[in-house]
Amino acid sequence: MREPTPQEKEIARQTRLVAFVLAGTMILWMGASFLGGRLGWETRFAFLFDLAAMAAFIWALVVTYRIWRKRQGN
Repeated sequence: MREPTPQEKEIARQTRLVAFVLAGTMILWMGASFLGGRLGWETRFAFLFDLAAMAAFIWALVVTYRIWRKRQGN
């Protein structure tokens, strides 16, 4: 078995980061929605959480696309 190259290590690190961001975003988004419904928060807070989640998902999509492009170049 060969040692991974520095580029492969960087791709693996970025992939782990994307996975943690996606999982964390989903957990926080569902938790905020649940608490907002239970505690009767205003609708504007729900939209704020939705926009933050969408921003995290778009970031993850962009980084995933960049990872895919790097792998295509190998």
